Amino acid sequence: MSLQLAAAPIATVDGQPINLATIDDAVARVIAAAKQAQDFTLFTLNLDHVVKRRHDADFRSAYRRATFVTADGAPIVRLARRQGARLDRTTGADLVLPVCTAAAQHAIPLHLFGSTEESLAKARSRLQSRFPRLDIRGAESPRQKFDPHSEDAAAAGTRIARSGARICLVALGAPKQEVFADRMMARGYGIGYLCVGAALDFISGEQQRAPRALQASGLEWFWRLAANPRRLAVRYGRCAGVLADLAVLEPLRRRVPVRALNRSGL
Repeated sequence: MSLQLAAAPIATVDGQPINLATIDDAVARVIAAAKQAQDFTLFTLNLDHVVKRRHDADFRSAYRRATFVTADGAPIVRLARRQGARLDRTTGADLVLPVCTAAAQHAIPLHLFGSTEESLAKARSRLQSRFPRLDIRGAESPRQKFDPHSEDAAAAGTRIARSGARICLVALGAPKQEVFADRMMARGYGIGYLCVGAALDFISGEQQRAPRALQASGLEWFWRLAANPRRLAVRYGRCAGVLADLAVLEPLRRRVPVRALNRSGL
């Protein structure tokens, strides 16, 4: 990545630097990098990612090499602001439409990768209808048990590169999408990989995003939990434990001598 495109960290959460403050900043960086055919990744850090980073070495390594990282989720934003950072919540779902708007304006071709065949087809159609000048070079949904380390993943990366796309929206869910993006960035295809989670499913209508009022109040997690309690209850329980660690214990570790913390069990 060229030096002029590098973004300095504005906050660090659980050892992970965040270097993009707003949606506008993220879009500007993405478009600037894509215009120069730069290799880059963009990840959106949330509490679930923090939990996974602690236990998944590949995921952690991908994050360490990430070109751009935003604050995704009210807890991450609050933790960053406690460090004096001035930033807004920026999720993958927040980024897709602004990036598509800018890509259409600047004639930057895109590729869609992830989700399901049905959802991806709907998302592509709706994006094309909304942005007639948007150049979507391809859309591919990998098989359900997709392995980002597999030969299938490498072949998919080659197909994306041959499409001529400069930006790839990767919608595989964490940690697969970040590990895939990191591996493809290392191949030097001159493509930027934006990891956008369920964003394409929101666009297709396969999933319903929380109402704007809940998003603005930091309660989007509650909407998701209510919609899928079995799948998310354990995940959010782990996130709550990590949040307590980062919000309460981590500041104590920075203020209190290590010996005192060891004696107290912190």
